[in-house]
Amino acid sequence: MESTVKDARHEPTGWVVDNRSTVGGGVEDSYGEDCATEDQIITPWSVSVASGCTLLRDPRFNKGLAFTEKERDTHYLRGLLPPACLSQELQEKRLMNNIRQYQTSLQKYMALMDLEERNERLFYKLLVDNVEELLPIVYTPTVGESCQKYGSIFRRSQGLYISLKEKGKILEVLKNWNERSVHVIVVTDGERILGLGDLGCQGMGIPVGKLALYTALGGVRPSSCLPITIDVGTNNENLLNDEFYIGLRQKRTTGQEYYDFLNEFMCAVKQNYGEKVLIQFEDFANHNAFELLAKYRKTHLVFNDDIQGTAAVVLAGLVASLKATGGTWADHTFLFLGAGEAGTGIAELIALEMTKQSNKSLEEAREKIWMVDSKGLIVKSRMESLQQFKRPWAHEHEPCKDLLDAVKAIKPTILIGSSGVGRTFTKEVIEAISSYCKKPVILALSNPTSQSECTAEEAYTWSQGRAIFASGSPFDPVTLNGKTFTPGQSNNAYIFPGFGLGVVMSGTIRVHDDMMLSAAEALAKQVTEEHLEKGLVYPPFRIIRKISAHIAARVAEKSYELGLATRLPRPADLLAFAESCMYSPTYRSYR
Repeated sequence: MESTVKDARHEPTGWVVDNRSTVGGGVEDSYGEDCATEDQIITPWSVSVASGCTLLRDPRFNKGLAFTEKERDTHYLRGLLPPACLSQELQEKRLMNNIRQYQTSLQKYMALMDLEERNERLFYKLLVDNVEELLPIVYTPTVGESCQKYGSIFRRSQGLYISLKEKGKILEVLKNWNERSVHVIVVTDGERILGLGDLGCQGMGIPVGKLALYTALGGVRPSSCLPITIDVGTNNENLLNDEFYIGLRQKRTTGQEYYDFLNEFMCAVKQNYGEKVLIQFEDFANHNAFELLAKYRKTHLVFNDDIQGTAAVVLAGLVASLKATGGTWADHTFLFLGAGEAGTGIAELIALEMTKQSNKSLEEAREKIWMVDSKGLIVKSRMESLQQFKRPWAHEHEPCKDLLDAVKAIKPTILIGSSGVGRTFTKEVIEAISSYCKKPVILALSNPTSQSECTAEEAYTWSQGRAIFASGSPFDPVTLNGKTFTPGQSNNAYIFPGFGLGVVMSGTIRVHDDMMLSAAEALAKQVTEEHLEKGLVYPPFRIIRKISAHIAARVAEKSYELGLATRLPRPADLLAFAESCMYSPTYRSYR
Protein backbone atom coordinates (compact mmCIF):
# COMPACT_ATOMS: atom_id res chain seq x y z
CA MET A 1 0.00 0.00 0.00
CA GLU A 2 1.71 3.17 -1.16
CA SER A 3 1.39 6.73 0.06
CA THR A 4 1.20 9.87 -1.98
CA VAL A 5 2.74 13.29 -1.46
CA LYS A 6 0.09 15.87 -0.72
CA ASP A 7 0.03 19.63 -0.91
CA ALA A 8 2.06 21.08 1.95
CA ARG A 9 -0.44 23.88 2.39
CA HIS A 10 -3.15 21.46 3.42
CA GLU A 11 -1.28 18.68 5.25
CA PRO A 12 0.26 18.58 8.74
CA THR A 13 3.96 18.05 9.19
CA GLY A 14 4.65 14.32 9.07
CA TRP A 15 5.07 11.27 6.90
CA VAL A 16 2.13 10.79 4.58
CA VAL A 17 0.67 7.27 4.72
CA ASP A 18 -2.58 5.71 3.69
CA ASN A 19 -5.56 7.34 5.42
CA ARG A 20 -6.96 3.96 6.36
CA SER A 21 -4.05 3.36 8.74
CA THR A 22 -5.90 4.70 11.76
CA VAL A 23 -4.78 2.47 14.59
CA GLY A 24 -3.66 3.93 17.91
CA GLY A 25 -7.05 5.01 19.24
CA GLY A 26 -8.46 5.97 15.86
CA VAL A 27 -5.79 8.58 15.18
CA GLU A 28 -4.15 8.51 11.75
CA ASP A 29 -0.64 7.06 11.73
CA SER A 30 0.83 10.15 10.07
CA TYR A 31 4.47 9.14 10.47
CA GLY A 32 4.23 5.42 9.72
CA GLU A 33 5.13 4.45 13.28
CA ASP A 34 2.86 1.53 14.20
CA CYS A 35 3.37 -2.19 13.60
CA ALA A 36 0.28 -2.16 11.39
CA THR A 37 2.01 0.13 8.87
CA GLU A 38 5.43 -1.55 8.83
CA ASP A 39 5.14 -2.76 5.23
CA GLN A 40 4.01 0.56 3.76
CA ILE A 41 6.32 2.65 1.64
CA ILE A 42 6.36 6.18 2.97
CA THR A 43 7.50 9.62 1.91
CA PRO A 44 9.73 11.53 4.36
CA TRP A 45 7.74 14.73 4.57
CA SER A 46 8.19 17.93 6.56
CA VAL A 47 7.39 21.26 4.90
CA SER A 48 8.49 19.64 1.68
CA VAL A 49 9.88 16.22 0.84
CA ALA A 50 12.92 15.85 3.09
CA SER A 51 16.16 15.35 1.20
CA GLY A 52 19.89 15.94 1.41
CA CYS A 53 21.24 17.46 4.62
CA THR A 54 17.70 18.19 5.83
CA LEU A 55 16.91 14.48 5.78
CA LEU A 56 20.13 13.53 7.58
CA ARG A 57 19.57 16.13 10.29
CA ASP A 58 16.00 15.10 11.06
CA PRO A 59 16.13 12.36 13.76
CA ARG A 60 12.74 11.00 12.80
CA PHE A 61 13.75 10.43 9.16
CA ASN A 62 17.48 9.81 9.40
CA LYS A 63 18.72 6.26 8.84
CA GLY A 64 22.44 7.01 8.72
CA LEU A 65 24.34 4.46 6.63
CA ALA A 66 21.20 2.35 6.24
CA PHE A 67 19.93 4.44 3.29
CA THR A 68 19.80 2.21 0.22
CA GLU A 69 21.49 3.05 -3.07
CA LYS A 70 18.12 3.99 -4.56
CA GLU A 71 17.23 6.20 -1.60
CA ARG A 72 20.58 7.97 -1.82
CA ASP A 73 19.86 8.84 -5.44
CA THR A 74 16.24 9.83 -4.89
CA HIS A 75 16.89 12.03 -1.85
CA TYR A 76 20.13 13.70 -2.95
CA LEU A 77 22.34 11.93 -0.42
CA ARG A 78 25.22 11.07 -2.75
CA GLY A 79 28.47 12.32 -1.27
CA LEU A 80 26.84 13.19 2.04
CA LEU A 81 27.43 9.66 3.36
CA PRO A 82 30.30 7.18 3.11
CA PRO A 83 29.69 4.62 0.33
CA ALA A 84 28.99 1.65 2.63
CA CYS A 85 25.38 0.58 3.25
CA LEU A 86 24.79 -0.96 6.68
CA SER A 87 21.69 -2.71 7.95
CA GLN A 88 19.91 -1.43 11.03
CA GLU A 89 21.00 -4.59 12.85
CA LEU A 90 24.66 -3.88 12.09
CA GLN A 91 24.25 -0.27 13.21
CA GLU A 92 22.73 -1.54 16.43
CA LYS A 93 25.62 -3.94 17.02
CA ARG A 94 28.20 -1.19 16.48
CA LEU A 95 26.47 1.24 18.81
CA MET A 96 26.03 -1.30 21.59
CA ASN A 97 29.74 -2.10 21.33
CA ASN A 98 30.50 1.60 21.67
CA ILE A 99 28.13 2.14 24.62
CA ARG A 100 29.65 -0.78 26.50
CA GLN A 101 33.06 0.89 26.29
CA TYR A 102 31.98 3.82 28.48
CA GLN A 103 33.12 3.66 32.08
CA THR A 104 30.16 5.33 33.80
CA SER A 105 26.40 5.03 33.52
CA LEU A 106 26.06 8.79 33.00
CA GLN A 107 28.32 8.61 29.95
CA LYS A 108 26.12 5.84 28.56
CA TYR A 109 23.03 7.95 29.27
CA MET A 110 24.47 10.92 27.40
CA ALA A 111 25.46 8.72 24.45
CA LEU A 112 21.91 7.37 24.23
CA MET A 113 20.37 10.84 24.43
CA ASP A 114 22.71 12.00 21.65
CA LEU A 115 21.58 9.02 19.56
CA GLU A 116 17.93 9.93 20.09
CA GLU A 117 18.66 13.40 18.74
CA ARG A 118 20.34 11.94 15.61
CA ASN A 119 18.35 8.81 14.80
CA GLU A 120 15.08 8.21 16.64
CA ARG A 121 14.26 4.77 15.28
CA LEU A 122 17.73 3.40 15.99
CA PHE A 123 17.52 4.74 19.54
CA TYR A 124 14.29 2.86 20.15
CA LYS A 125 15.58 -0.25 18.38
CA LEU A 126 18.44 -0.35 20.89
CA LEU A 127 16.04 0.05 23.82
CA VAL A 128 13.60 -2.58 22.58
CA ASP A 129 16.26 -5.18 21.80
CA ASN A 130 18.48 -4.53 24.84
CA VAL A 131 15.88 -3.52 27.41
CA GLU A 132 17.35 -5.32 30.41
CA GLU A 133 20.77 -3.79 29.84
CA LEU A 134 19.66 -0.25 28.95
CA LEU A 135 16.64 0.24 31.21
CA PRO A 136 18.83 1.17 34.22
CA ILE A 137 20.55 3.73 31.98
CA VAL A 138 17.54 5.60 30.58
CA TYR A 139 15.48 5.14 33.76
CA THR A 140 16.27 4.58 37.42
CA PRO A 141 18.88 4.69 38.82
CA THR A 142 20.91 6.64 36.22
CA VAL A 143 18.13 9.10 35.41
CA GLY A 144 18.44 10.38 38.99
CA GLU A 145 22.08 11.32 38.46
CA SER A 146 21.23 12.85 35.09
CA CYS A 147 18.64 15.11 36.74
CA GLN A 148 21.13 16.22 39.38
CA LYS A 149 23.55 17.22 36.61
CA TYR A 150 20.98 18.19 33.97
CA GLY A 151 22.16 21.79 33.74
CA SER A 152 25.74 20.70 33.03
CA ILE A 153 24.88 18.03 30.45
CA PHE A 154 22.01 19.93 28.75
CA ARG A 155 22.27 19.61 24.96
CA ARG A 156 18.93 20.31 23.32
CA SER A 157 15.41 20.88 24.60
CA GLN A 158 13.42 17.65 24.47
CA GLY A 159 10.07 18.95 25.69
CA LEU A 160 8.25 22.05 26.93
CA TYR A 161 9.39 24.19 29.86
CA ILE A 162 6.47 26.16 31.25
CA SER A 163 7.62 28.65 33.88
CA LEU A 164 5.90 31.41 35.83
CA LYS A 165 7.11 33.76 33.07
CA GLU A 166 4.44 32.15 30.88
CA LYS A 167 1.58 32.78 33.31
CA GLY A 168 -1.50 33.75 31.31
CA LYS A 169 0.09 32.45 28.09
CA ILE A 170 0.29 28.69 28.64
CA LEU A 171 -2.04 27.89 25.75
CA GLU A 172 0.26 29.85 23.43
CA VAL A 173 3.25 27.89 24.76
CA LEU A 174 1.51 24.57 24.06
CA LYS A 175 0.87 25.68 20.49
CA ASN A 176 4.62 26.16 20.03
CA TRP A 177 5.08 22.38 20.21
CA ASN A 178 5.42 21.08 16.66
CA GLU A 179 3.09 18.08 17.06
CA ARG A 180 -0.67 18.52 17.14
CA SER A 181 -1.64 14.90 17.77
CA VAL A 182 -0.43 14.43 21.36
CA HIS A 183 -1.77 11.42 23.26
CA VAL A 184 0.41 11.24 26.39
CA ILE A 185 1.90 14.03 28.51
CA VAL A 186 4.21 13.39 31.45
CA VAL A 187 4.49 16.50 33.61
CA THR A 188 6.54 17.29 36.72
CA ASP A 189 7.24 20.34 38.83
CA GLY A 190 10.52 18.81 39.98
CA GLU A 191 9.82 19.12 43.70
CA ARG A 192 10.33 15.45 44.62
CA ILE A 193 12.53 13.74 42.04
CA LEU A 194 12.88 10.07 43.04
CA GLY A 195 14.44 10.11 46.52
CA LEU A 196 16.63 13.10 45.65
CA GLY A 197 14.33 15.94 46.63
CA ASP A 198 13.76 19.29 44.93
CA LEU A 199 15.64 19.47 41.62
CA GLY A 200 13.49 22.22 40.14
CA CYS A 201 13.63 22.60 36.38
CA GLN A 202 16.27 19.88 36.13
CA GLY A 203 13.56 17.32 36.85
CA MET A 204 12.89 17.31 33.09
CA GLY A 205 15.00 14.15 32.87
CA ILE A 206 12.11 12.24 34.44
CA PRO A 207 9.37 13.08 31.87
CA VAL A 208 11.87 12.52 29.05
CA GLY A 209 12.87 9.12 30.45
CA LYS A 210 9.30 8.06 31.21
CA LEU A 211 8.10 8.86 27.70
CA ALA A 212 11.03 7.01 26.15
CA LEU A 213 9.72 3.96 28.02
CA TYR A 214 6.13 4.62 26.94
CA THR A 215 7.44 4.15 23.41
CA ALA A 216 10.08 1.44 23.85
CA LEU A 217 8.15 -0.73 26.32
CA GLY A 218 4.53 0.15 25.62
CA GLY A 219 4.61 0.99 21.94
CA VAL A 220 3.10 4.48 22.24
CA ARG A 221 4.19 6.54 19.24
CA PRO A 222 7.06 8.94 20.05
CA SER A 223 5.39 11.65 17.96
CA SER A 224 2.41 11.57 20.32
CA CYS A 225 4.45 11.96 23.53
CA LEU A 226 5.13 15.32 25.18
CA PRO A 227 7.41 15.81 28.23
CA ILE A 228 6.66 18.96 30.25
CA THR A 229 8.30 20.62 33.23
CA ILE A 230 6.36 23.18 35.26
CA ASP A 231 8.93 25.60 36.68
CA VAL A 232 7.69 27.49 39.73
CA GLY A 233 11.16 27.87 41.25
CA THR A 234 13.18 25.67 43.59
CA ASN A 235 14.09 25.62 47.26
CA ASN A 236 17.35 23.84 46.50
CA GLU A 237 20.05 26.35 47.48
CA ASN A 238 22.75 24.42 45.64
CA LEU A 239 20.85 24.81 42.38
CA LEU A 240 20.03 28.46 42.98
CA ASN A 241 23.74 29.11 43.40
CA ASP A 242 24.80 26.93 40.45
CA GLU A 243 25.87 29.06 37.49
CA PHE A 244 24.75 26.28 35.11
CA TYR A 245 21.23 25.89 36.56
CA ILE A 246 18.69 26.11 33.72
CA GLY A 247 15.55 27.06 35.68
CA LEU A 248 14.04 30.08 37.42
CA ARG A 249 16.33 31.44 40.12
CA GLN A 250 13.73 31.99 42.80
CA LYS A 251 12.17 30.21 45.74
CA ARG A 252 9.35 27.84 44.93
CA THR A 253 5.92 29.42 44.55
CA THR A 254 3.28 27.80 46.76
CA GLY A 255 -0.32 28.18 47.84
CA GLN A 256 -3.09 29.65 45.72
CA GLU A 257 -0.73 31.12 43.13
CA TYR A 258 0.71 27.66 42.52
CA TYR A 259 -2.70 26.01 42.15
CA ASP A 260 -3.96 28.78 39.87
CA PHE A 261 -0.94 28.26 37.63
CA LEU A 262 -1.51 24.49 37.52
CA ASN A 263 -5.19 25.06 36.77
CA GLU A 264 -4.30 27.27 33.81
CA PHE A 265 -2.02 24.50 32.57
CA MET A 266 -4.66 21.77 32.91
CA CYS A 267 -7.31 23.87 31.14
CA ALA A 268 -4.89 24.77 28.35
CA VAL A 269 -3.94 21.12 27.76
CA LYS A 270 -7.56 20.10 27.46
CA GLN A 271 -8.33 23.02 25.15
CA ASN A 272 -5.35 22.35 22.90
CA TYR A 273 -5.30 18.55 22.79
CA GLY A 274 -8.83 17.54 23.69
CA GLU A 275 -10.50 15.19 26.14
CA LYS A 276 -8.46 12.07 25.41
CA VAL A 277 -4.89 13.18 26.15
CA LEU A 278 -3.45 11.23 29.09
CA ILE A 279 -1.74 13.49 31.64
CA GLN A 280 0.63 11.67 33.99
CA PHE A 281 1.62 13.61 37.12
CA GLU A 282 5.18 12.69 38.02
CA ASP A 283 7.31 13.43 41.10
CA PHE A 284 5.13 16.10 42.65
CA ALA A 285 5.55 16.57 46.40
CA ASN A 286 3.04 14.69 48.57
CA HIS A 287 1.05 17.75 49.61
CA ASN A 288 0.42 18.67 45.95
CA ALA A 289 0.24 15.19 44.42
CA PHE A 290 -2.88 14.08 46.31
CA GLU A 291 -4.69 17.37 45.86
CA LEU A 292 -4.00 17.58 42.12
CA LEU A 293 -5.09 13.99 41.53
CA ALA A 294 -8.28 14.42 43.56
CA LYS A 295 -9.12 17.69 41.83
CA TYR A 296 -8.62 16.69 38.20
CA ARG A 297 -9.40 12.97 38.03
CA LYS A 298 -13.10 13.76 37.47
CA THR A 299 -12.56 16.34 34.73
CA HIS A 300 -9.40 15.16 32.94
CA LEU A 301 -7.75 11.91 31.85
CA VAL A 302 -5.09 11.92 34.57
CA PHE A 303 -3.18 9.54 36.76
CA ASN A 304 -0.27 9.82 39.17
CA ASP A 305 2.39 7.19 38.57
CA ASP A 306 3.91 7.64 42.04
CA ILE A 307 0.54 6.92 43.66
CA GLN A 308 -1.36 4.68 41.23
CA GLY A 309 1.38 3.26 39.01
CA THR A 310 3.54 2.23 41.95
CA ALA A 311 0.49 0.75 43.64
CA ALA A 312 -0.39 -1.34 40.60
CA VAL A 313 3.08 -2.80 40.11
CA VAL A 314 3.44 -3.61 43.82
CA LEU A 315 -0.01 -5.20 43.87
CA ALA A 316 1.00 -7.36 40.90
CA GLY A 317 4.08 -8.52 42.80
CA LEU A 318 2.00 -9.32 45.86
CA VAL A 319 -0.56 -11.27 43.82
CA ALA A 320 2.31 -13.31 42.35
CA SER A 321 3.99 -13.77 45.75
CA LEU A 322 0.81 -15.33 47.16
CA LYS A 323 1.46 -18.24 44.79
CA ALA A 324 4.77 -18.79 46.59
CA THR A 325 3.68 -18.11 50.18
CA GLY A 326 0.32 -19.81 49.91
CA GLY A 327 -2.83 -18.70 51.67
CA THR A 328 -5.15 -15.83 50.87
CA TRP A 329 -5.13 -12.08 51.36
CA ALA A 330 -6.88 -12.55 54.69
CA ASP A 331 -3.90 -14.55 56.00
CA HIS A 332 -1.50 -11.63 55.63
CA THR A 333 -0.75 -8.49 57.59
CA PHE A 334 0.95 -5.56 55.86
CA LEU A 335 3.34 -3.05 57.38
CA PHE A 336 4.60 -0.03 55.44
CA LEU A 337 7.62 2.10 56.23
CA GLY A 338 6.70 5.41 54.62
CA ALA A 339 3.23 6.90 54.49
CA GLY A 340 3.61 9.29 51.57
CA GLU A 341 1.96 9.22 48.17
CA ALA A 342 3.55 5.91 47.15
CA GLY A 343 2.85 4.09 50.43
CA THR A 344 -0.74 5.21 50.84
CA GLY A 345 -1.46 4.66 47.13
CA ILE A 346 -0.18 1.09 47.35
CA ALA A 347 -2.13 0.48 50.55
CA GLU A 348 -5.38 1.71 49.04
CA LEU A 349 -5.06 -0.52 45.97
CA ILE A 350 -4.24 -3.52 48.20
CA ALA A 351 -7.37 -2.78 50.22
CA LEU A 352 -9.47 -2.59 47.04
CA GLU A 353 -8.07 -5.93 45.86
CA MET A 354 -8.83 -7.48 49.27
CA THR A 355 -12.45 -6.36 49.04
CA LYS A 356 -12.64 -7.81 45.54
CA GLN A 357 -11.23 -11.18 46.63
CA SER A 358 -13.19 -11.49 49.88
CA ASN A 359 -16.38 -10.39 51.57
CA LYS A 360 -14.59 -7.70 53.56
CA SER A 361 -15.63 -4.07 53.41
CA LEU A 362 -13.02 -1.45 52.48
CA GLU A 363 -12.77 -0.39 56.14
CA GLU A 364 -12.21 -4.00 57.25
CA ALA A 365 -9.56 -4.48 54.57
CA ARG A 366 -7.72 -1.35 55.71
CA GLU A 367 -7.45 -2.78 59.21
CA LYS A 368 -4.99 -5.39 57.89
CA ILE A 369 -2.66 -2.62 56.72
CA TRP A 370 -0.42 -0.64 59.07
CA MET A 371 1.97 2.23 58.45
CA VAL A 372 5.04 3.73 60.09
CA ASP A 373 6.03 7.30 59.29
CA SER A 374 8.79 9.52 60.67
CA LYS A 375 6.98 9.74 64.02
CA GLY A 376 6.36 6.02 64.44
CA LEU A 377 3.35 3.74 64.00
CA ILE A 378 0.26 5.56 62.74
CA VAL A 379 -2.40 5.01 65.40
CA LYS A 380 -5.69 6.67 66.31
CA SER A 381 -4.21 8.58 69.22
CA ARG A 382 -2.28 10.60 66.62
CA MET A 383 -5.38 11.34 64.52
CA GLU A 384 -5.53 15.10 65.14
CA SER A 385 -1.99 15.69 63.91
CA LEU A 386 -2.20 13.42 60.85
CA GLN A 387 -2.46 14.66 57.28
CA GLN A 388 -5.75 13.79 55.60
CA PHE A 389 -4.33 11.03 53.38
CA LYS A 390 -2.84 9.20 56.39
CA ARG A 391 -6.01 9.08 58.48
CA PRO A 392 -7.59 5.96 56.90
CA TRP A 393 -4.54 4.01 58.15
CA ALA A 394 -4.74 5.03 61.80
CA HIS A 395 -5.87 2.04 63.88
CA GLU A 396 -6.34 1.35 67.57
CA HIS A 397 -2.98 0.38 69.05
CA GLU A 398 -0.37 1.50 71.50
CA PRO A 399 2.17 3.88 69.94
CA CYS A 400 5.40 2.39 68.58
CA LYS A 401 8.31 4.75 68.20
CA ASP A 402 10.11 3.02 65.33
CA LEU A 403 9.93 0.26 62.72
CA LEU A 404 11.49 -2.48 64.84
CA ASP A 405 9.00 -1.93 67.65
CA ALA A 406 6.16 -1.95 65.11
CA VAL A 407 7.34 -5.24 63.57
CA LYS A 408 7.47 -6.89 66.99
CA ALA A 409 4.01 -5.57 67.91
CA ILE A 410 2.10 -5.98 64.63
CA LYS A 411 3.92 -9.11 63.38
CA PRO A 412 3.49 -8.38 59.67
CA THR A 413 4.03 -11.05 57.05
CA ILE A 414 4.61 -8.48 54.30
CA LEU A 415 7.00 -5.55 54.82
CA ILE A 416 6.95 -2.71 52.28
CA GLY A 417 9.38 0.20 52.20
CA SER A 418 8.49 3.46 50.45
CA SER A 419 10.27 5.85 52.80
CA GLY A 420 12.97 7.19 50.50
CA VAL A 421 15.47 6.55 53.31
CA GLY A 422 18.21 4.02 52.71
CA ARG A 423 19.18 1.08 54.95
CA THR A 424 16.13 1.30 57.22
CA PHE A 425 15.33 -2.40 56.91
CA THR A 426 18.08 -3.29 59.37
CA LYS A 427 19.35 -6.73 60.32
CA GLU A 428 17.26 -6.58 63.51
CA VAL A 429 14.09 -5.77 61.53
CA ILE A 430 14.53 -8.57 58.97
CA GLU A 431 15.54 -11.09 61.61
CA ALA A 432 12.47 -10.14 63.65
CA ILE A 433 10.02 -10.71 60.78
CA SER A 434 11.83 -13.93 59.82
CA SER A 435 11.53 -15.29 63.37
CA TYR A 436 7.80 -15.92 63.06
CA CYS A 437 7.20 -15.89 59.28
CA LYS A 438 8.36 -18.81 57.15
CA LYS A 439 8.44 -16.80 53.90
CA PRO A 440 8.39 -13.06 54.62
CA VAL A 441 7.71 -10.81 51.66
CA ILE A 442 10.11 -7.85 51.73
CA LEU A 443 9.73 -5.05 49.20
CA ALA A 444 12.37 -2.29 49.36
CA LEU A 445 10.86 0.12 46.86
CA SER A 446 12.69 3.42 47.33
CA ASN A 447 14.80 4.82 44.49
CA PRO A 448 17.56 5.28 43.53
CA THR A 449 19.70 2.36 44.72
CA SER A 450 21.34 4.42 47.48
CA GLN A 451 17.92 5.07 49.02
CA SER A 452 16.75 1.44 48.98
CA GLU A 453 15.62 0.26 52.42
CA CYS A 454 17.96 -2.74 52.12
CA THR A 455 19.89 -4.59 49.45
CA ALA A 456 18.97 -7.96 48.00
CA GLU A 457 21.99 -9.55 49.65
CA GLU A 458 20.97 -8.20 53.05
CA ALA A 459 17.38 -9.41 52.71
CA TYR A 460 18.37 -12.93 51.67
CA THR A 461 21.24 -13.24 54.16
CA TRP A 462 19.41 -11.94 57.22
CA SER A 463 16.32 -14.05 56.44
CA GLN A 464 18.51 -17.13 55.84
CA GLY A 465 17.35 -17.30 52.25
CA ARG A 466 13.65 -17.44 53.10
CA ALA A 467 12.60 -13.92 52.03
CA ILE A 468 10.67 -13.21 48.86
CA PHE A 469 12.37 -9.98 47.85
CA ALA A 470 11.84 -7.23 45.28
CA SER A 471 13.17 -3.71 45.07
CA GLY A 472 12.55 -0.46 43.22
CA SER A 473 16.07 -0.34 41.76
CA PRO A 474 17.87 -3.33 40.23
CA PHE A 475 20.14 -5.63 42.24
CA ASP A 476 22.36 -8.44 40.99
CA PRO A 477 21.54 -12.11 41.74
CA VAL A 478 22.69 -13.36 45.14
CA THR A 479 24.20 -16.79 45.85
CA LEU A 480 23.65 -18.06 49.39
CA ASN A 481 24.50 -21.55 50.63
CA GLY A 482 24.85 -22.80 47.07
CA LYS A 483 21.51 -21.44 45.89
CA THR A 484 21.16 -18.43 43.57
CA PHE A 485 18.34 -15.96 44.20
CA THR A 486 17.29 -13.53 41.47
CA PRO A 487 15.70 -10.42 43.01
CA GLY A 488 12.73 -8.93 41.24
CA GLN A 489 12.51 -5.26 40.41
CA SER A 490 9.22 -3.64 41.37
CA ASN A 491 9.55 -1.17 38.57
CA ASN A 492 6.71 1.10 37.48
CA ALA A 493 7.90 0.51 33.92
CA TYR A 494 6.02 -2.80 34.06
CA ILE A 495 2.73 -0.91 34.32
CA PHE A 496 2.58 2.61 32.95
CA PRO A 497 3.66 1.92 29.32
CA GLY A 498 1.04 -0.79 28.77
CA PHE A 499 -1.52 1.17 30.76
CA GLY A 500 -0.92 4.21 28.56
CA LEU A 501 -1.25 2.16 25.38
CA GLY A 502 -4.55 0.69 26.60
CA VAL A 503 -5.94 4.12 27.38
CA VAL A 504 -4.84 5.59 24.05
CA MET A 505 -5.99 2.74 21.82
CA SER A 506 -9.47 2.65 23.40
CA GLY A 507 -9.96 6.41 23.41
CA THR A 508 -10.57 6.37 27.17
CA ILE A 509 -11.68 9.65 28.73
CA ARG A 510 -11.17 8.97 32.48
CA VAL A 511 -8.98 6.71 34.65
CA HIS A 512 -10.88 4.45 37.05
CA ASP A 513 -9.33 2.48 39.93
CA ASP A 514 -10.65 -0.75 38.43
CA MET A 515 -8.45 -0.11 35.39
CA MET A 516 -5.39 -0.05 37.67
CA LEU A 517 -6.52 -3.32 39.27
CA SER A 518 -6.89 -4.85 35.81
CA ALA A 519 -3.38 -3.74 34.89
CA ALA A 520 -1.95 -5.29 38.08
CA GLU A 521 -3.79 -8.56 37.53
CA ALA A 522 -2.64 -8.73 33.91
CA LEU A 523 0.98 -8.29 35.01
CA ALA A 524 0.67 -10.93 37.75
CA LYS A 525 -0.64 -13.45 35.21
CA GLN A 526 2.63 -13.20 33.31
CA VAL A 527 4.54 -14.65 36.30
CA THR A 528 5.07 -18.41 35.85
CA GLU A 529 6.00 -21.17 38.26
CA GLU A 530 9.48 -21.14 36.72
CA HIS A 531 9.86 -17.48 37.66
CA LEU A 532 8.69 -18.13 41.22
CA GLU A 533 11.21 -20.95 41.65
CA LYS A 534 13.97 -18.43 40.94
CA GLY A 535 12.56 -16.04 43.54
CA LEU A 536 11.03 -13.73 40.94
CA VAL A 537 7.62 -12.16 41.54
CA TYR A 538 7.81 -10.25 38.24
CA PRO A 539 8.41 -11.60 34.74
CA PRO A 540 11.71 -10.76 33.01
CA PHE A 541 11.91 -7.42 31.25
CA ARG A 542 13.06 -9.05 28.02
CA ILE A 543 9.38 -9.85 27.27
CA ILE A 544 8.10 -6.42 28.31
CA ARG A 545 6.47 -5.64 24.94
CA LYS A 546 4.39 -8.82 25.26
CA ILE A 547 3.54 -7.91 28.86
CA SER A 548 2.53 -4.38 27.84
CA ALA A 549 0.26 -5.69 25.08
CA HIS A 550 -1.57 -7.91 27.59
CA ILE A 551 -1.87 -5.03 30.07
CA ALA A 552 -3.14 -2.70 27.34
CA ALA A 553 -5.78 -5.22 26.29
CA ARG A 554 -7.02 -5.72 29.87
CA VAL A 555 -7.09 -1.97 30.57
CA ALA A 556 -9.00 -1.33 27.36
CA GLU A 557 -11.41 -4.18 28.16
CA LYS A 558 -12.15 -2.69 31.57
CA SER A 559 -12.56 0.77 30.05
CA TYR A 560 -15.18 -0.58 27.65
CA GLU A 561 -16.95 -2.36 30.53
CA LEU A 562 -17.09 0.90 32.49
CA GLY A 563 -18.35 2.89 29.51
CA LEU A 564 -15.25 5.10 29.46
CA ALA A 565 -13.90 4.10 26.03
CA THR A 566 -14.86 6.17 22.99
CA ARG A 567 -13.30 4.16 20.16
CA LEU A 568 -16.29 2.43 18.59
CA PRO A 569 -17.00 -0.19 17.56
CA ARG A 570 -14.92 -2.09 20.08
CA PRO A 571 -12.22 -4.20 18.38
CA ALA A 572 -13.11 -7.90 18.44
CA ASP A 573 -9.62 -8.98 19.55
CA LEU A 574 -8.18 -6.36 21.91
CA LEU A 575 -4.83 -8.15 22.30
CA ALA A 576 -4.28 -8.33 18.55
CA PHE A 577 -5.39 -4.72 18.23
CA ALA A 578 -2.93 -3.65 20.96
CA GLU A 579 -0.09 -5.40 19.15
CA SER A 580 -1.01 -3.71 15.87
CA CYS A 581 -1.05 -0.29 17.56
CA MET A 582 2.45 -0.65 19.02
CA TYR A 583 5.24 1.51 17.66
CA SER A 584 7.77 -0.33 15.53
CA PRO A 585 11.33 1.07 15.50
CA THR A 586 12.41 -0.74 12.33
CA TYR A 587 13.44 1.50 9.46
CA ARG A 588 10.87 2.28 6.78
CA SER A 589 11.56 2.20 3.05
CA TYR A 590 11.40 5.59 1.31
CA ARG A 591 10.00 6.00 -2.16
